[in-house]
Amino acid sequence: MSKTRTARLLAAAAALVVAAPAAADGARLHTFHCLEACPLGAPENDDVVVREIYTLSADPFTKLAVWVAYRITPETIGPSITRRWSADPWLGSEETLEPDDYDGASTALGTDRGHQAPLASLSGTPYAADTNLLSNITPQSATLNQGPWQRLEARERVLARAERTAVYVLTGPLFERLMPPLPGADERHRVPSGYWKVVATADGRFTAFAFEQETPRGADYCASRRSLDEVELRARLRLFPMRAAPWRALDAQLGCQGNTPTFAFPPAPAPPTR
Repeated sequence: MSKTRTARLLAAAAALVVAAPAAADGARLHTFHCLEACPLGAPENDDVVVREIYTLSADPFTKLAVWVAYRITPETIGPSITRRWSADPWLGSEETLEPDDYDGASTALGTDRGHQAPLASLSGTPYAADTNLLSNITPQSATLNQGPWQRLEARERVLARAERTAVYVLTGPLFERLMPPLPGADERHRVPSGYWKVVATADGRFTAFAFEQETPRGADYCASRRSLDEVELRARLRLFPMRAAPWRALDAQLGCQGNTPTFAFPPAPAPPTR
C-alpha cells in the first residue's frame, strides 16, 4: 500500500479518535497509544493503522504487525467477549492474513491466534472487537500464549488498577529464524520465531521482555526480561525515539525480583597498526 493511502488511513483514524488524534511530526508518529512517540524502523511500505484502542504498523511482506502499541487504564479493562476473527478492512487482501489462513494451524503447529493488543485489557471499551482483527493477531505458540504471555498481560492489568495509572505497552514479533508456515495459508507470509514486549509508564519506568515461540507454558515471564538495547537490536526498531531521560525499573511492580539482564556491547576493535 502506498504512503498516500497510509496518510489517508491516519487522517480517517484521527477524525475518529476525537480524544486522542494522531499527528505526524517529521519522521515521528504521535498517537494516544505511544509513550512520547511511536517506534521508528518499520519497512518503508508498512501501513500504519490507528484505531481507538491501539496503533500498529502492518508489514505487507510478513502479513503481520511490525509493532503494536496499546494503552491500558482501569477503565479499559472489562469482561471477556465473544471472539470473531476477521481480516482488517483497512488493509488490502494481499497485505494481511484472513481467517481461513489459520485453518489447521493449531493441530499442525500448536499455535493459537495470539493477540498483540490483548482483548481482556481493552474489553471495557466499545471497541474491544477490534482486537480480533487479524492485523492484531499472530500465529503464537499455545504454550507461550496461554502461559507466560497471558500471565504478563494479566500483570499489566494489575499494575494499571493498583496504581490507577496508564500503562503503555509496545509489542511485536521476532523473525530470527525461518519457521514452518501456516498450513492453510494461500499467500506468502512468515511465522514469528519469538516475540518482544516493553511495558512502560509515563513517569519513566519500564521493563522489556523477549520470548521464544517454544517458551514452556509454565515458564516464569520474569526470566524473559531483557535490556532495552537487546530488544531494540533484535526487533530492529527504535522503540522510544524521543526518549532522552534515563529509565527506572518497573520490574518489581510487574512481580519480578532481581536486576534486569544487561546487554554488553563488545569492545571496539583496536585500530590497525602500520
